[in-house]
Parts: sequence; C-alpha cells; structure tokens
Amino acid sequence: MFVRSLSTAAVKAAFASTRLASSPHALIHHARCYASAITVNGFSQLKPTPYGQPLAASHAHLIRTEETTPGIPQEEYDRRRRELMESLPDDSLVVCVAGQVKYMSGRESYKFRQSSDFWYLTGFDEPEAAVILEKRPSTRRGYYMRMFSTGTDTAKEKWDGAKTSPEDVVQYFDADEAEHISTFPSVLRSLASTASYVYLDVPSHSKRSRAVSPRSLLKYLSPSGGLSRSEYDNLLESLSSSKRKALAPEVGRLRAIKSKYEHNVMRQAAEISGRAHNKVMRFTEPGMSEHAVAAHFEYLCAREGSQRPAYVPVVASGPNGLIIHYTPNNQLIADGEMVLIDAACEYNGYASDITRTFPANGTFTPEQATLYNAVLTVQKQLIALCTEASCMSLMQIHRESCNMMRKELERIGFRFPLGAGSVDTLYPHLVGHPVGIDLHESSHIDKNEPLKAGMVITIEPGVYVPPYIEFPKAFHNIGIRIEDEVLVGKEQPDILSVTAPKEIADIEGSCKGLLGLTPF
Repeated sequence: MFVRSLSTAAVKAAFASTRLASSPHALIHHARCYASAITVNGFSQLKPTPYGQPLAASHAHLIRTEETTPGIPQEEYDRRRRELMESLPDDSLVVCVAGQVKYMSGRESYKFRQSSDFWYLTGFDEPEAAVILEKRPSTRRGYYMRMFSTGTDTAKEKWDGAKTSPEDVVQYFDADEAEHISTFPSVLRSLASTASYVYLDVPSHSKRSRAVSPRSLLKYLSPSGGLSRSEYDNLLESLSSSKRKALAPEVGRLRAIKSKYEHNVMRQAAEISGRAHNKVMRFTEPGMSEHAVAAHFEYLCAREGSQRPAYVPVVASGPNGLIIHYTPNNQLIADGEMVLIDAACEYNGYASDITRTFPANGTFTPEQATLYNAVLTVQKQLIALCTEASCMSLMQIHRESCNMMRKELERIGFRFPLGAGSVDTLYPHLVGHPVGIDLHESSHIDKNEPLKAGMVITIEPGVYVPPYIEFPKAFHNIGIRIEDEVLVGKEQPDILSVTAPKEIADIEGSCKGLLGLTPF
C-alpha cells in the first residue's frame, strides 16, 4: 500500500524534473522499467514510458503538467468526485470498477477502452482497477480515495509495457491510498461493513442476459478470485441489498452538464471530425467503394490524434441511405447518387457525432437540392431552440421537428392524407441525443427535462424516401440526414461541428476543391 505524503510527492516531483533535465542519453530506472529521457521538438519524453498511460512526465507533447488526462486537469477530476460525494448521504461509500479487456478471438484482444464512469471519476486508463470513495465531510476534500490496480510487473512489462506503480497512482491521480487489486475484496468488505450505503454498478449486460445477482457481482469485484468461502460469505453480507444503491444515475446526473474543460475537448473532437468530413467530400468520386471512403475518414481522424472512431462509420450511397444504421460499407458509389456519411472520432476520451449528405459527383440535382434544403431548413430552426432560455426538452424539440418536417415536405409536394404514408415512415428516429464520454451519453439523463446550459446534444433530422407510390417519385430512394453537435447555451446555441460544411454551396465547393482543401 502507498499512502499520500506531501513530502513524498514533493521529492518525486523534484526527482522527475531533475531526471528530465539530464542528458538525453541517461537511462532512468523507474518502476522496474528502464526509460530514456529524450527531447523531441522541445518536448521531453520517457521512452519506453514507465507509466500505463500518457502522463506529463512521459508525454509532454500531449499533456500538460497540471493535467491528469489531455485537456482535463487534476482539479477537475477532484471537483467531480467532491460533487458526487456531497450529493450522497452521510456514511456513503462509492465503488467503481474499471473496464475489462475484450477479446476478438482466443487471446487476441481489442484495443482497451476504459469504463466511462470510471474514466469520468479517475482518468485512470488501465484494466483490472477499482476505486473506493469514502464520504468524509470533515476533511478538506470531503472524501477519502483508495485506488486499486495491478501495479508493476517486470515480466509482463517485457511483453505489454509498463503499468502505473502505486506511488505514481497517488501522485498523478490524486489518490489518498493506492493498493494492489488483490486487496480490493478485503478492503471493500471492511469498509462496507460500517457504511450505511454502498453505491456501485456492474459492467453492462445485454437485455437478454439474466439480472445480476450479488454473487455474480462479487465475482466481478474480486479479480484475484482468492476469497475463502467464509470471506466470500462475509463480503456478501456486507453488501446486503438494503445497503446497495445504483451508482450510474448519480454519475449520469453529473455527466449531463459538461465543464469548460469538457467543452474544449469535445470541440476539438468535433473539429477533427468536421475537417475529415470536409476532406472526404473532396476525396469521394463515383465508382469508388464505400469502404474506401470509410477508411479514408478514419485515417484523417487518426492522423490528427484521434484514439479511435466513436462508432462504426456509415457510408451509405444511393438507396443504402434509407438504412439508418447502414455499416457494411461494401458497395460501389454510382454517379448521380447521394452519399450519406455518419462518422466521427473519439478524442481524448470524448465522442463526437456528425452526419453529412452530399452528391457523389459534386453537384446536386434539382430534386436532391430541393429535398436537402427542406431537411436543412428544419435542422437550422431546431438548433435555434437548443438554449436554456427556450425551456424545451429534447423530446419537445423532437415533437417540434416532426411538425416542421411535415410542413416542409408538404411544401415540396408530399401529401399525408389519412391512411397514406406518414411522417414517421420518412423520419423514424429521434431528433437527437446527449453526447459526451459515450456516444449516447448516460441513459439516466431524462429526455423530458428542459435543456440546461452546458449540455451537449446532437440535432439530426433526416428524411428517407422509399419507392412507395404515395411519395413523389422524384425523391424515391434518397436518404438525407444532417447532424450537428450542439453545446446548449443560456441564450445562444454553439455548434461544435461547424467545420463540416452543410450549405449546398459549401458542399459543392468542398466536393470540387473550390475551397482550397485537398483530399488529404
């Protein structure tokens, strides 16, 4: 166990600055991993890193000294934990566990992505980890934080690289104590036995799976699997159903309103994705495969620092655009077709979400332009409602979007007599959703509550015209969706995805290279 000590932290900080200032050829022995101090473009680095994720000492080009994760300072993570604990009753305990490594086949794993709530509370990006927060109102922070992780392992480091040591967990992640994950069950049992409430959640399961029992919960919360029968029974008893409370709704309430630091990171994510949309319009040509366009989009985002796509991209050409979640991306783009691209990146822990629709050959036909302008008119009117002053909820905005869409479609020749095709047939999805660390932010956010300044939502009306006789033939097999990320303001909305063109003149200019952008 490593416990916070001001003197220790000061010594470690001084040692870190000294070693980085030393000769770039000097070898540093740290956490049983040798790292060389190397300066590139004025930035100090440690290669290989002695930590389990980028930190200021090893990745100065990505993260500042005061930050825990890129763009998010240590004080922001402390604020989140403080606000969470202040909202809970006295004698409360919060237990949050890290995500699990997921496997594609056999021992071949996917790239690890941290559990969203665990990331929100800690910024720690390693699996097999947990945090316990104990409410202590009389202390300076109002809580006591214990972190559990695998720590350093010389043998594994040769294969997978270093993990963060307990000392560094205390220093860089602001924990009061850091222990090996094997001690987690016994510490939890001890603390839970005296707590009045224990707030925790389990990893998400599909709706088809059985309800999670305390016994299966404890199997997950005990990575070491080393509990004796008596210890196991005692831990079960300490987590009785009367004490257990759901953590996700409490964290979801905090995650709904984004801080200024989150706004900045999300703006960067949206700008990266928006520029990729712009360049992909220039890149796309008739005869090209949808998968080539999808690959180019992902490449453009990765080149700018995106860690992963926020979701599987949709590149739907022609009638494929009628399938809202079309992801095969395996057909050829024909001349004269519209191309609907719903794609965006995840950047420094935050998702973006943008959709654009454009002509494959760079020029809208009159019919395509007419339908596109109808959707765009609705979308722009809806974005204007995304303010706290409007006192509207996301569901109210959706209902307004249906009314607006009906009027716009009737204006261009659609008819909706009783018993014929309805607006729901053409526009079958919700107008938008909250976005943040998750693409579809916490399901615990109430879509019927009025929007608040600081929320980030998508506004994405769409029209998908099947070849039905009741709809104008000129618009058959055209799918159009226009989606932006919007930061809700007090009086004015702020469109984070503004770098992605959506006016017809701008789209055609991007497609034809008239705006000075290259495909790469």
